[in-house]
Amino acid sequence: MRSDGPAMAAPEEPLRRRKAGAAGLAPESPPGPGRDPAGCPARLRAGTFWLTRIVLLKALAFVYFVAFLVAFHQNKQLIGDRGLLPCRVYLRSVQQHFRGQVSWETVSYAPTVLWLLDWSHMDFNLDALALLGLGISSFILVSGCANMVLMAALWVLYTSLVNVGQIWYSFGWESQLLETGFLGIFLCPLWTLSPLPRGTPTSRIVLWGYRWLIFRIMLGAGLIKIRGDQCWRDLTCMDFHYETQPVPNPVAYFLHHSPWWFHRFETLSNHFLELVVPFFVFLGRQMCILHGALQILFQMVLIISGNLSFLNWLTIVPSLACFDDATLGFLFPSRPGCLKDQVLRMQEEEARGARAPRTRAGSVARHTVNLALGVLVAWLSVPVVLNLLSPRQVMNSSFNPLRIVNTYGAFGSITKERTEIILQGTASPNASAPDAKWEDYEFKCKPGDLRRRPCLISPYHHRLDWLMWFAAFQTYEHNEWIIHLAGKLLANDAQALSLLALNPFAGRAPPRASPQMQGSALGAGPTSWKHAQTQRSANLRWVRGEHYRYKFSRPGGTHAAEGKWWIRKRLGPYFPPLSFQDLKGYFRSREWPYPKPE
Repeated sequence: MRSDGPAMAAPEEPLRRRKAGAAGLAPESPPGPGRDPAGCPARLRAGTFWLTRIVLLKALAFVYFVAFLVAFHQNKQLIGDRGLLPCRVYLRSVQQHFRGQVSWETVSYAPTVLWLLDWSHMDFNLDALALLGLGISSFILVSGCANMVLMAALWVLYTSLVNVGQIWYSFGWESQLLETGFLGIFLCPLWTLSPLPRGTPTSRIVLWGYRWLIFRIMLGAGLIKIRGDQCWRDLTCMDFHYETQPVPNPVAYFLHHSPWWFHRFETLSNHFLELVVPFFVFLGRQMCILHGALQILFQMVLIISGNLSFLNWLTIVPSLACFDDATLGFLFPSRPGCLKDQVLRMQEEEARGARAPRTRAGSVARHTVNLALGVLVAWLSVPVVLNLLSPRQVMNSSFNPLRIVNTYGAFGSITKERTEIILQGTASPNASAPDAKWEDYEFKCKPGDLRRRPCLISPYHHRLDWLMWFAAFQTYEHNEWIIHLAGKLLANDAQALSLLALNPFAGRAPPRASPQMQGSALGAGPTSWKHAQTQRSANLRWVRGEHYRYKFSRPGGTHAAEGKWWIRKRLGPYFPPLSFQDLKGYFRSREWPYPKPE
């Protein structure tokens, strides 16, 4: 033992000198919490999700904000008092289906707070819901903090709009936003409004709920393709996709003309990202992070190459649950006292065993709620999983009225030709005359004018433009709202025209027949009607729908040199010329408000 004494005592003198040297540094600030001895910011440790919650909430709030902004700008024109498909008429039909009562069955069929409001001012109601949603989502987006009350309010508000939106809200991303938003409710504390609520760590069950969501979204999209169009198996779908997608953007024009081998690579990459990468989420932290990074990169490519509403932005949200604080720390500044620094302190306290005080009752209640959420999601996932495994897979459907767990998929089939409906109007005396001058109405984003550059609007969404793409695959009998739109154009209806980019008759009063001539025409037989039509049509404007095939022009070609992005060929009429008087009975039979000429 003694022999060890001198050896142990030897460093004592230098140690004293080091202590003395350190004492000379006393006036300067010592390294603070969350910083290494050299004063540099320490690295966040893996396994906590405080910053992940902030990023998730901000991303979800951004999508909510866009969704409510679209609703505020377009709901009155689409489902308002004088909309193309008034939601008052829809709610009344639901009520009549359930024997005229607002019962539990009625509300369950169409869950919306509009059942509780006055239907005589539906425009006001719709605006109020949208503005309230805009206000709450703006607060969360800016502050990065939320509680269960605010998140539940956003979910209830958007659920209320989706369930009366009819065909305008029939897209898969509406259900996806509701499922994503429902999980977001359980990310937060009940009342506390703080970016870092120390008493409420981010629930692992909610995080796995998001991972389960992105797994189903991507795998569902991949399976529906493999089981669907032959071109996905032949690797030729991307030869057509950019030109025939609902609303192409300028980048799609150039991608469409990429070499054939690039399109094959795109299709193979799509299959890999949708059929293989989703399973990475279950293979540990590093593979889960890789999964999240690849899916976000994939969604960014899709955002760049097309106007798919806020779908791709929304799909990024659950992908963020693959990252922990150590991965997302680079997004936050490292100043002392900032959020990142606070998380570092919390991690150090947890490592020392000093946890934030939490009431036992509150902790038990929280764990119980999270466990109940996990059980609910698992139970509702059973039919969804069976659908994924089924060779008759259905995409973008829900098995419950609240749309908490849904099926997803996209582009199971690819159209090989692009067809467009072009609405035209004329004030010509005779709609069938060869010299009748027909002028085109232009929509905000869908192709029309051959020289107009394709729009770039994602994540915003023009619902009417999107539905016009679907309507071109069918007949107007399958899309009665398009006849309603024609009637509103004949009346120069300001609300309907606000959905369009160009009204060729702007500044001109809508020509219409005199009451006397209208009466004689209505009481005449077929022969007399044709005669009356010819006699009075100098005072009448007509609207018709024409069916065209559209193709991208070739870069460097003749049409492109003339400034044309598109070339088109007429296929025939979509619906015949209609006059204002022709539609009176049509409107009355559907309980649509008859437009008043302006």
